[in-house]
Amino acid sequence: MIGPDGTQYGVITLEEAMSRARDAELDLVEVAPNERPPVCRIMDFGKYKYEKNKKSGQKTHQTKTKEIRLRPKTGEHDVETKVRQAIGFLKHKDKVQVTVMFKGRELAHVEEGQRVMQQILVDLAEFSKLESPPSQQGKKMIAMLAPK
Repeated sequence: MIGPDGTQYGVITLEEAMSRARDAELDLVEVAPNERPPVCRIMDFGKYKYEKNKKSGQKTHQTKTKEIRLRPKTGEHDVETKVRQAIGFLKHKDKVQVTVMFKGRELAHVEEGQRVMQQILVDLAEFSKLESPPSQQGKKMIAMLAPK
């Protein structure tokens, strides 16, 4: 038997264990029924159930996909701001989709978009791993990054 403060009393009779639980105004709970002899503990069972329920109610982080959108002519400072934002997403264990969007005649200069994409991938290399490399899909160039 284990006491309310964690002290071990050893093997005692059921009657003695029940009387100690009553004296402490707590419950006698069988914590390991399959052991020989079975292990019992003096505790507040209502409080124990509440704490257990509270722990099971905590949510684990659901991975979300966040998107960073850029254009081939996006300025250096704006790119740095987007990179800082992406680092925050990656530290929060979210995936980041980097999208470079082309409009009109910008499609004639895809190399500008590739330069911006490579700069971002280099800046985020220490915080992420490349899940899917940059690929051109119509007027968009998309790369997917996962947190390390």
